[in-house]
Amino acid sequence: MYIRDVRRYSARTVEIYSDILDSYCMFSVPPGEKVTDYLTSSFIRRYEVFLIEDKGLDPRTVSLHLSVLSGFCRYLVKEGVLGSNPVKRVPRPKIEKKLPVFYRESSLDAYQSSTSDLFTEDYRNAFAKSPESPHGKYIYERQLSRLIVMTLYSLGLRRSELISMTVGDIDFGRKVVKVCGKGDKMREIPLIEVLCEEFLLYLKAVELLVGRVRSLKEPLFVTYAGRKLYPNYVDRTVKRELADVEGVSGRRSPHVLRHSLATSLMNSGADLNSIKEVLGHSSLAATQVYTHTSIAELKNIYESAHPRAKNGGKHGD
Repeated sequence: MYIRDVRRYSARTVEIYSDILDSYCMFSVPPGEKVTDYLTSSFIRRYEVFLIEDKGLDPRTVSLHLSVLSGFCRYLVKEGVLGSNPVKRVPRPKIEKKLPVFYRESSLDAYQSSTSDLFTEDYRNAFAKSPESPHGKYIYERQLSRLIVMTLYSLGLRRSELISMTVGDIDFGRKVVKVCGKGDKMREIPLIEVLCEEFLLYLKAVELLVGRVRSLKEPLFVTYAGRKLYPNYVDRTVKRELADVEGVSGRRSPHVLRHSLATSLMNSGADLNSIKEVLGHSSLAATQVYTHTSIAELKNIYESAHPRAKNGGKHGD
């Protein structure tokens, strides 16, 4: 498949593209007919109306469907199957621009403080004595849960990047983490001291659990059963860990933790190019959205702290 083998899209993206193309064929193409005969602007427009009016999909999702169809048509034009891209003549639904959701630093600092005891000597000794006991399982899973949250936030990783990390991706000597991002693009992210220490302690806990020294190519994060993490495991962990954290409301997801790091870096004065490299964005345009988030945060601070902004500026004016 072109997008998988040539464009090197992730397995999840390939699955989404495949589902959308199947959906279009089921709606537009009669059984036994050629798909290319039904890739016209009129058929695509009918499909768009069907998604909006019958399926009730939001504009962003409808736009994704059109983008996938456009990419497919571009490929067919390149292969000489179509003369032009019919999606270009189909109007897109208007999408309201939304600022990235993020958690405040104070909330994540509170979470970190409330779970810091999980890496104390008492916990390590208790786990070492009986890693296979119910109490040992509890300690391991609590440590793993905290480390998942702190890694997503401290390194600004995508969920897929966290899952694909291996033991050898952490360079303790240089204190950097190698990350394989979209399109197999590699980047290095600095590793802060506290996270470096927690990685070392976690790796020792896994060795006790499996009873051997693991190879550099094995998954960094594993479940208590020794299996590689999977997307739902990470999602459930983040939701559970942040459920009772003060100041964390709305959506609790790995990607919001990624947004939170980017926002914190922006608010602390980091330049866009540096943030782009940390997040692994392919273009600066994807990073620029955080400038709007930073301004929104600045406005909140201004309105709550500025003497003439309080109470709507009604201080004798």
